[in-house]
Formats: sequence, structure tokens, C-alpha cells
Amino acid sequence: MTVSDGTIGVLFVCMGNICRSPLAEGLFLARAAQRGVAHRFEVDSAGTGAWHVGEQPDARVREVAARHNIILAGRARQVSRDDFDRFDHIICMDEDNRDRLARRGAPESNLRLLLEFDPTAGTREVPDPYFGGSQGFEIIYELIDSACRALLESLLAGRP
Repeated sequence: MTVSDGTIGVLFVCMGNICRSPLAEGLFLARAAQRGVAHRFEVDSAGTGAWHVGEQPDARVREVAARHNIILAGRARQVSRDDFDRFDHIICMDEDNRDRLARRGAPESNLRLLLEFDPTAGTREVPDPYFGGSQGFEIIYELIDSACRALLESLLAGRP
């Protein structure tokens, strides 16, 4: 449900909320700010798991973000049931996390995969770079940036 002041709520979700979803949050906010429309959105990120609650994003994703002048301001948190009412769009990085949220009661109509918004992605899921090298973080940056741009355009055009 849209926040009462008319802002659009967007929650990005991955497994631990220290790699993919905080990067998506930072990129979406940066792209919205570039367009002068950041005030129209309430944006956050969370993880389906609680392993990293309270931690900063992974150092490797912070490094990639800093190279591209993207701010990652949040700390890891776990998705709560309140998020299902608070956010209009729950944008998942992969099928596994989308399925976990559906089993927890998130409205199917609010759940989407991020890469569904970018037909040029060539894949449906943002791969988890956590157990790989630094190159994986640059790859997810490119995928997430392109998809966040497309998501922003879709939401501004009033498409779900």
C-alpha cells in the first residue's frame, strides 16, 4: 500500500542484506536523486536471514559503491511482517528469497525480481557474490544499476 503521503515504498531484499540489497537501495536512491524525484520514494533494504543484523554492508560492496560515488548508508536488518504492509514493491534479488517471502505471507502481487525490470540483463537473478572474489561485486553493480534505472522508469510511468 502506498504510504499515506503518496510516496512509493520500495524494499530491496537479498539473503543477508550486506551485498546485493544494500547496493540496490543505494543505486536506486542515487538514480532517483539524479532525476530529482527521490522525495517520491521510501526506499530500504533487508535480508531474509538474520546472520548480519546490525552490520555494515560487506567491505567489497562498499568499495565498488565508493568507486561509483554511491552511498550505502544503512545497516543490515531482517525483513519483518510489517514490511509487507509498509512497502508497495518488494524487489528480490533471486527466486529463493522471493519464495521465502511468499511463504512468510508477503503479498504475491508486491513481490518481483529486480532483473525482471531489465530485459537486457540476460538472466533472471542477481548472483550472490559473497563467497566469490571482488570481480563478482563489479558484475552485480552493473546488473543492479541497469535494473534500478529500469525500475525507476517503470515506477515513474505508473507501471508496477
